[in-house]
Amino acid sequence: MGVPQTMEILTERAALVRESLQKSQNVTESMVSILGSFDYRLSALETAMRPTQIRTHSIRRAHENIDKTLKAAESMLAQFDLTRKAEAKILRGPHEDLEMYLEAIDQLRSTNCYFTGNKIFKCNDAILTHTSNLLVKAISKLEDEFRQLLTNYSKPVEPDRLFDCLPNSLRPSSASVQHGDSGSKNNSDHQNKSLEAAIFVPPTLIPPRVLPLLHDLAQQMILAGHQQQLFRIYRDTRSSVLEQSLRKLGVERLTKDDVQKMQWEALEAKIGNWIHYMRIAVKLLFAGERKICDQIFDGADSLQDQCFADVTSNSVSVLLSFGEAIARSKRSPEKLFVLLDMYEIMRELQSEIETLFGSKACVEMRDSALSLTTRLAETAQETFVDFEEAVEKDATKTAVLDGTVHPLTSYVINYVKFLFDYQSTLKQLFQDFDASDPDAQIAVVTTRIMQALQTNLDGKSKQYRDPALTQLFLMNNIHYIVRSVRRSEAKDLLGDDWVQIHRRIVQQHANQYKRISWAKILQCLTVQASGSGGASGDGSSGLSRAMVKDRFKTFNIQFEELHQRQSQWTVPDSELRESLRLAVAEVLLPAYRSFIKRFGPMIENGKNPQKYIRYSPEDLERMLNEFFEGKTFSEQKR
Repeated sequence: MGVPQTMEILTERAALVRESLQKSQNVTESMVSILGSFDYRLSALETAMRPTQIRTHSIRRAHENIDKTLKAAESMLAQFDLTRKAEAKILRGPHEDLEMYLEAIDQLRSTNCYFTGNKIFKCNDAILTHTSNLLVKAISKLEDEFRQLLTNYSKPVEPDRLFDCLPNSLRPSSASVQHGDSGSKNNSDHQNKSLEAAIFVPPTLIPPRVLPLLHDLAQQMILAGHQQQLFRIYRDTRSSVLEQSLRKLGVERLTKDDVQKMQWEALEAKIGNWIHYMRIAVKLLFAGERKICDQIFDGADSLQDQCFADVTSNSVSVLLSFGEAIARSKRSPEKLFVLLDMYEIMRELQSEIETLFGSKACVEMRDSALSLTTRLAETAQETFVDFEEAVEKDATKTAVLDGTVHPLTSYVINYVKFLFDYQSTLKQLFQDFDASDPDAQIAVVTTRIMQALQTNLDGKSKQYRDPALTQLFLMNNIHYIVRSVRRSEAKDLLGDDWVQIHRRIVQQHANQYKRISWAKILQCLTVQASGSGGASGDGSSGLSRAMVKDRFKTFNIQFEELHQRQSQWTVPDSELRESLRLAVAEVLLPAYRSFIKRFGPMIENGKNPQKYIRYSPEDLERMLNEFFEGKTFSEQKR
């Protein structure tokens, strides 16, 4: 195919393309014209439809508003109906059906919330005023119901009921409570351990079935903002009942002046009772009050604590004030043991007090209890020091004429022995003030008291004109001390060395007694070698018959004087008495027998030998057995 032919073909094709483009242009213009016509028609149609659309939308909105209004009206009518029913229940009062009454109060609150949140109704203010007034009346009746219910079921607890709540070991007889024997003498470690495991069951102060009702009433009053009225009702009712329970038990408010005026026996009884009252009050009554307070005001912690604090405040004050009065009263030795009893009960109750009165509202009472415990410990320690000084400086002029154990000795030893019944308490007391070894501290205190006693006895022994009686007095008293220590727990603290040293002191006083009493009379029975002799005497002895007679006469006079005087003396310990008699007999009887054997024939061969040889060795032995019996002069004559 040639070029010309090719060109021809291309020309034809170009002509076809131009023709197609022209047709397309024509079609496009036609479509634009048609679309322009549609746009005009649609615009005209929209303009024609707009009023219809507006009317339709208005109708729809009107229907919606009507539906809303109908629903609101129905809701409001329902609230009116509920309010009417609630009002009827409120006007009837809570006595018929407390649960329904509380539901009515809830309904009134709900109605108030409804109309407060829907302020479109013209009647809102009137309705709110009406329901608010109804609520005020309802809460007022609720207060009365709470007061009446609480009062009706709040009764003082009789003492017998309280005693039944105690462990068996602490249940007193009526007589023991009245005479104060309920706690002051039971201080052994064994009992302390048994008390640790003892179970105390607080009494039922308000029936369990009533507590939920009181709780619901309290909750409604709190919701109504009537906390203060609720608080006053509860405080006044329960505090009065608690105080009545304690008064029935025997608790009374006593001041320091009242305590100072009381006789010791009466005061000791009251202290014993106070110890018992404290245990009952804390473990039973206060624990019971805490329990019901927590249940009634469950969910209102601050009100729980404040109500409990105010209910118990006055009762706690009455109990602690007596303890303070004792702790601050004039100190005396006999008060030490009751101070230890009181300190012991406060220590025993400390954990319960911290638990029951642990809230901020109770801090004053908790601190007062802790302060009393500290004060009792301080006073007990001061009384210790006073006792030591009083023993050393005791200046009683009551003479023990027969040389027996002085009342001061027996008093001090019994005092010390009694202290050892309080070992665990004493250890705790010492540890409160000093971290060092409490056993060592008790040993030091005991040693000082013993030394003070011995110092005083040395002074009292100087009252005797007869030095032999001085030694007998010291022997009796030191022996009594040693024997008492050996038989008590004091031995473990003072030690064997202390005991052995003081046993030697007893023996020293016994030896001194023998020397002073019997040395002179033994000289009558002693013959020393002499170079001169009488015409009628025994040349080997150096004694004449006259001299022998004089020796016998002197012996008789001295022995009779000793017998008369020392039969009135007393050695109260039988073993010591026999030992002392034996020691005298072992010296006197051999010397007397020897003297009679040697010089008796000189007298027996003369006139009236019985005038000089009045006693046989057996007579002397019998008479020695009458020594130290504490006989009166008239008894000796018989």
